[in-house]
Parts: sequence; C-alpha cells; structure tokens
Amino acid sequence: MLLAVTLTCGLAACGGDDADEPTPIPAPTPTPEPEPEPAPQVCQGWPSSYDGVMLQAFYWDSFDDSQWSELQAQADQLVGTFSLVWLPQSGNCGGISMGYDDLYWFDNYNSSFGNEQQLRQLITTFKSKGIKTIADVVINHRRNVSNWVDFPRETYKGVTYEMKSTDICANDDNGATKTWAAQNGYTLSTNNDTGEGWDGMRDLDHKSENVQTIVKAYLDFLKNDLGYAGFRYDMVKGYSASYIGLYNATAMPEFSVGEYWDSTSKIKNWIEGTKKEGQIQSAAFDFQFRYTVRNAMNSGNYSRLAQQNDGSWPLVSSNLDGGKYRRYAVTFVENHDTERRSNAAQDPLLKDTLAANAYMLAMPGTPCVFLKHWQAYKQEIANMVAVRKAVGINSESVPTQVAANMNYYAVQVAGTGGRQLLCVVGTKAADYTPDGAWKKVLSGYHYIYYVQGIDPTAIILPVLPQEEPQTVEVPSFCTVTAGETCAFFEAPTTWTADIMCWAWIDNGDNFTGGTWPGTPCTLLGTASSGKKVYKWTYSGSLTTKPGKIIFSNNGTPQTSDLPFQNGGYYTKDGLKTVVNP
Repeated sequence: MLLAVTLTCGLAACGGDDADEPTPIPAPTPTPEPEPEPAPQVCQGWPSSYDGVMLQAFYWDSFDDSQWSELQAQADQLVGTFSLVWLPQSGNCGGISMGYDDLYWFDNYNSSFGNEQQLRQLITTFKSKGIKTIADVVINHRRNVSNWVDFPRETYKGVTYEMKSTDICANDDNGATKTWAAQNGYTLSTNNDTGEGWDGMRDLDHKSENVQTIVKAYLDFLKNDLGYAGFRYDMVKGYSASYIGLYNATAMPEFSVGEYWDSTSKIKNWIEGTKKEGQIQSAAFDFQFRYTVRNAMNSGNYSRLAQQNDGSWPLVSSNLDGGKYRRYAVTFVENHDTERRSNAAQDPLLKDTLAANAYMLAMPGTPCVFLKHWQAYKQEIANMVAVRKAVGINSESVPTQVAANMNYYAVQVAGTGGRQLLCVVGTKAADYTPDGAWKKVLSGYHYIYYVQGIDPTAIILPVLPQEEPQTVEVPSFCTVTAGETCAFFEAPTTWTADIMCWAWIDNGDNFTGGTWPGTPCTLLGTASSGKKVYKWTYSGSLTTKPGKIIFSNNGTPQTSDLPFQNGGYYTKDGLKTVVNP
C-alpha cells in the first residue's frame, strides 16, 4: 500500500536560502521507456537518462590515497561499479597542494599526486576498462608566479599562452590588487568580476579575450591531449554561467558539472544560465540533496528525507519544470569540502554512512560516491550499484515516497522495463513491510533494498578482486600492559604534524576529549618500514571500551572510521594485527 505523504519544510541547516515551490515527490504513474533523443548539435551538459555512477577519487589532503599510481592499481576493483572517476586538479601548483591554487595549465604536470606520465597512464588504463575520467577545472582564479599579477608563460601546440595583469578583475581582492598594481606600475582589467569574489588568489576576468582564448586551449589540452572525458568546474559562483556555456560549446566535453553551492532555485538558474544556442551546457551538484540526507542521518530522524532543507527541495526530488533537472543533478552525501576536517566550520555526515549511500544510489540523478566511503564499504557500495543498474535506474528516473517517519523512510524508484526499486533506510528499516510483490535483494546496517519486476536471484552481485594483503612487522617496542586500553599507529611518511587520536562510541562516550581532532599520540620509535609508530592510551576509568577510532595528521589527513581493537596495530589502511599483553 502506498502512503500519500505531503512533504513539509525542515529545520534550517547549511545550504541555500531561496525556497522552491513545495511540491511533493509525485505519485506513482506508469513510466514509459524514454524516447531516444536526436544527436545534439552542441554539448548538452550531461547525457540524458545517464545510468553511470561517479567516484570522487580524493578527499582533503589525500596525497597518499590519490596518487595516480595508487588509483591505477585499483582499476580492476572500480570496473563495473564506477563509470566516471573525478580526479583532483592535476597540474603543478608550485608545491604540495590539493590543486585549488592552480598555477600551471600546460607545461608542468608534476603534481602532488604524481607526474605527467603516471597521470596519462592512469587515464589510459581507466579508459581501456570503460572508466572515464573527470578533470577538476579551476578557472575562477589562478595563482601567480612571483608577485601579485604575473602568470606562467606556457606553450601548447606551438602557441605560447600567458595571462597578463590586465586579465585580473578590476575589483579583485576588494581593490587591494588594484592598489598594489598601481604602486608597482601594473594595470588591471577595467571589468569587475562577473560573479562572487574570492581573496585567496587573482580572480580572472572572463570578459577578457585573452582569458577566453587560454581557457579554451586549456580545456582542449585536458580533453584531447591528456584524455579527460569531462570537467568538474570549481567555484562557478565566481563568474557568470554564460562562460561555462561558451567554453563547453567549444570544448564539447561528454560530461560537465559545476560546483554551485546554494539553494535549488539558484542552482537551477545557474544551469539555465549555461545555455548556448538554447541548449544547457552543464549539470550541477545537488547540494540540497546532500544537506537533506545529512540532516536526516545526523539527527536520526529519517522523516527529514521528506523535508526541504532551509526552504529548498533537492533537484532530484523536486518537480521544477516537470522534473527536467534530475538529468542535470549530480548527487552526493559527502565531499572534500563538507567532510570532517580540522576546520570547525565543516559540517560532516556523522553517522549512517551506509544508509546515506544506499538512499543516494537508489535515487535519480548521477550519484557521486566519496572516496572515504568507498574505502570503508567497497563491497556493500558495489552491491548497491549492481542493484541500481539491474533495475535500470538512471538520472531521470521518477521517485515515489511511500513511507516517512522518525524511524524509517521508504522511497520507490522506477527503473526501465517495468522494474522498480524500493529503498528503506532507518534504524527500524526492517519494521516496514512492503506487499508480497516486493522481494528483498540487499540489506545492511540501517538499509534494505527490495525489487519488483525482476527476479532478485537474477541480479548478480559483484565479487571484488581481492587487494594484495599488506603485511606489517610490529616493532618490539610496541607493548600492552595488563588492563591497558590502547592502540598503535604506523603513520605515513607524509604525516609530519602531531599524530592525533579520536576514539568514541556511536551515540555514546568520546574517549579523546570530545573536541576534534582529539588527543595527541606518543611517538614510540621507527618501524623497519622507516615509518614512525605512535601509541594512544586511555588514562581514564572505563565502563566500556571505544567502538571506533580515527588517527589523523593533527586533523588532516585522517584515516577512515576504523573499528577499535584493544592493542590494535593500525596503518592508514586500517587494522593490521593486535599486540597482546
């Protein structure tokens, strides 16, 4: 029996500020097979009825896990689950960097994640296995070489490209750049920024013909030389959406997604603003989907999946223009900017990671799985994607809410060929009993998948290739005394700050002070691997031991949420062995 549920506004959280018309998820109707579209004459931003899933292959300071060679070695595990892999910005930034202070666009691809040859090998290997790569494109701003206004001089296809001081917005850095330029004999553009300003680096004037020429050449290099299939545009609120339209209509990427961090109505307007010759040129991340999921999971109130976030419906569950924007919605539940980091301003998903991913992977749009979630739950996420594909859910599938209360939420999503998926998430997901037409196909912590119109035994769940086991040699100086509560951590060589420990019980005690990133560990010595080994010991009285533990480089980077084992010997990849008293 389907329940008629009216969606209501939720509590304000992080996110947008403009309200869309509160329209409930539509009642179930027969879903015809999509009509094939004629071949587009220009880029249309995102393929129609796209059934792929994307992996964000990095997190903040993921300099070990996102090495090009490391990702290439995982290609066989990714095949079949991910059609797209979004890589961190791959150019040289003048030092260790996540890439958002981009410096070189053509000549230097020796980055924090590997060299140019390794990058090309990664892209080629992925392509040979049917996995396409998405480049992180940072063109709102750019780093300078030696002073406030000079940029690299680079050559591509025999043409030399160089941005000038006159390519910097007139009002850059709230006028501070203009003041410096005048004092030092430079001139800026006469044009103000066409979007929001950012003081970290020089804001580029996209009205400049020189900027447009160089950006077009840069995108050509990424797509036709390095081999990227598409682009993720960083900080697109920093310049007019019309320039995304201009650049994509020239570059013709297969995929384009913009980071427009705002309310659904503003994201929709940005998508429309990318039009060129009447055709939308880019998708966008569905930020309100992320906040709706975050609100529900963190509060333990799953009915909040039926509510707006701060007055905005997610693109994938709103009826804006008949739901046309589902095609252009890239959904996610966590990313490198929202995850828990040392910065207290972050707003992470704190629990129910599996349920959050189960919900996302059942819904329309194009889901983007966060690397840390994939690392922690590879097999279960691969199983979810396998069910999604077997049912035929794609970016334009229609969701129907069937139940919403504090303890569980259920949504039915129409696939292709009459197939349906019913996703139930919540602490009491098992209490929801669908009628006999639904057959359970998958379940886990706080989530259940049911299917209809397909024999669940015909759905082949993947068996991921086993990773090579990494053996460690526990140093003799690692000891545990009787009654001691402790853990050991062999830190990566790149973790040079204080090694911190964060240990806790879900919905219970925190054993490391309760303020991220926790308490410092004690350096014991150096292992035979050349890596330093640390120890954390709990000094208080215990009624119960921790359930989970995280080690971090003073907050970032950090390990995943790891199961606590007393006397456990951990590396960044998890528990390796146990030191007994």
